[in-house]
Amino acid sequence: MQLIGNGNLVTRNAEEPFIPGGCVAVDGTEIADFGTTADMRARYPEADFFDVDGKVIMPGLINAHTHIYSAFARGMSLENSPVNKDFPMILENLWWRVDKVLNLDDVRHSAYTTLVDCIKSGVTTVFDHHASQSHIDGSLFVIADAAKELGIRTSLAYEVTDRDGALACAAGIRENVSFIKHAQAQSGGMVHGMFGMHASLTLSQETLETCVAEMGGLDAGFHIHTAEGISDVYDSLAKCGKRVVNRLYDAKILGSKTICVHCVHISPAEIELLADTGTLVVHNPESNMGNAVGCGPVLQCLAKGVTLGLGTDGYTSDMFESLKVANILHKHHLCDPSVAWGESHQMLFDNNREIAQRHFGGTVGIISKGAKADIAVVDYDPLTPMHAGNIGGHILFGMMGRSVDSTMINGRFVYKQRELLVADERQIFAKSREQAADFWRRVNS
Repeated sequence: MQLIGNGNLVTRNAEEPFIPGGCVAVDGTEIADFGTTADMRARYPEADFFDVDGKVIMPGLINAHTHIYSAFARGMSLENSPVNKDFPMILENLWWRVDKVLNLDDVRHSAYTTLVDCIKSGVTTVFDHHASQSHIDGSLFVIADAAKELGIRTSLAYEVTDRDGALACAAGIRENVSFIKHAQAQSGGMVHGMFGMHASLTLSQETLETCVAEMGGLDAGFHIHTAEGISDVYDSLAKCGKRVVNRLYDAKILGSKTICVHCVHISPAEIELLADTGTLVVHNPESNMGNAVGCGPVLQCLAKGVTLGLGTDGYTSDMFESLKVANILHKHHLCDPSVAWGESHQMLFDNNREIAQRHFGGTVGIISKGAKADIAVVDYDPLTPMHAGNIGGHILFGMMGRSVDSTMINGRFVYKQRELLVADERQIFAKSREQAADFWRRVNS
């Protein structure tokens, strides 16, 4: 038994959302109890005690959509590349150039560095969407091995696409099916597979039908970019006379385990379709702003009952940062300072928890008895009173990923008092810099 106590406990549990001087009791991989530090120490006198010295104790964060493979693009210069004036140019001149060059060593070190960054930012569960078009076979397994070593919970998918020909498309389908079956055979709830697809605009009708057929009986859910840019809508209308969500619905891709990422350019009727099918949606505000694709109808989706979570799309590993941007983007877009306050927290804490629970089972992302012991300790000393009624304001305006002091995942500290316990961080990043330099050379050769 372990006790994590003497801190301001934020539970995300409606029955008891905030406990000053709080403490969490962890037994194995689960939360056994929580309450005041005095009560927990009296109840479990033999337990090991980690004194957080007034820091905030809260549930580990969940990133519902990211791209680990994008890591080596940080700081990279592309030679002979035009200025990108729209989203299709960004895809063609940057990301599709990157994913063609990635080899499995690049994938491995992208995974190590990104997942270490997640852990140090208090993220305990990651949904990744991968592409390495010249090295597809085994790529998800490489990421999974890094995640297992670091002790972080991951859901992995390979983005099937027609853009590089029939052989690459078939390999992507094969990688998804193989990894989903592998993940489903594992115990412990730490690894999960989904069937990844890039986006409607790079998928033929034949490929959609093949993916759905190959998914038969796997019950894993699809993970697909959906109407991220307006070009996706135009392409779908040209191909089949349907908007993107309608096309995916008719192809039998929507459903309670499917994640439709972005949904920037969707109509009210498409929102209703997402709600009626129980399809999951993930908002990525920083990425949408950076790619200048627009601001999606997030508030309308939430109002209609769509389970809409929050991701980073590889833009960052810091979910606190994504929370801040989700809060201000919709205020700015709608010229209304009264919106998105509650909705941004709902996306990060409540809906991301629902997304993770649909896929991993059990209870995650909350401090409650029987939940998985995924806990972040945040080095935050409030300069104003902190209580149950203003937790959101303290999180939004006072915390960031670099404030995280310790991260426990599945009952094990993987990062404690700003020290990574599961790997040599300096060695990982030194090797990553070498690998990235070689990758940059290959991208520009």
